[in-house]
Amino acid sequence: MREPPLDPRIELGLQPHQLPRHVAIIMDGNGRWASQRNQPRIFGHEAGARAVRAVVTHCARLGLECLTLYSFSAENWKRPRQEVEFLMELYARYLVAERDEIMQNDVRLLHIGRRAGLSNDVLREMDLTVELSRSNGGLKLCLALNYGSRLEIVEAIQRIASQVKNGQRDPCDINEEVVSNALYTAGLPDPDLLIRTANERRISNFLLWQISYSEIHVTPCLWPDFDVHELNAAFKEFAARERRFGDVKPNPTTSA
Repeated sequence: MREPPLDPRIELGLQPHQLPRHVAIIMDGNGRWASQRNQPRIFGHEAGARAVRAVVTHCARLGLECLTLYSFSAENWKRPRQEVEFLMELYARYLVAERDEIMQNDVRLLHIGRRAGLSNDVLREMDLTVELSRSNGGLKLCLALNYGSRLEIVEAIQRIASQVKNGQRDPCDINEEVVSNALYTAGLPDPDLLIRTANERRISNFLLWQISYSEIHVTPCLWPDFDVHELNAAFKEFAARERRFGDVKPNPTTSA
């Protein structure tokens, strides 16, 4: 009789409470990966899309609550037109190709970012996958597509200001919860772990409000080479860190 697959948490050697609830990843290095192989940048983007599947599937199997992938920033429109057009086509193809995988792994797809500017093909396929997966109860997969955190915060302020102007909210009642609920990520836990590939050490306008207490893991691995082993290494490093959220570690020799 065939043995059932081993629980990936057992293979990892971590308990559920040692894993992050929400992982956010800045997927960097596609262009450099392609250049190292004397290939055009679009070759790297295609390889990067393949890396996404393994990461999403592993996070779903581990029982993580949320995974947010920085797929296309609001600043990426500055890239060459041919590259941007290819990326839009790639996103549309990805959403179609991965739809069955998303459903089989009980993943719920969400989008954070602006819809304006995205191609009709991307919007159509994204909306369809979002709707089909709406009832799925597993991993929430957030695609940060046409996303910029400063713009997100500005739009949140505008929404709150409009509520104040219309008499729906008293300015004195505005607190962190109100602001969080006005962001694209309303209802999601803040990321516990932020991963950036390609040895880059910038935040790049990504989840500026939400990552205030995130642990940051930087790896030299270029995104197309980022796999389950790299992800597990990040999880093990996260589990070994002491998170105090501004508090101090209790002194075991001090009596209560």
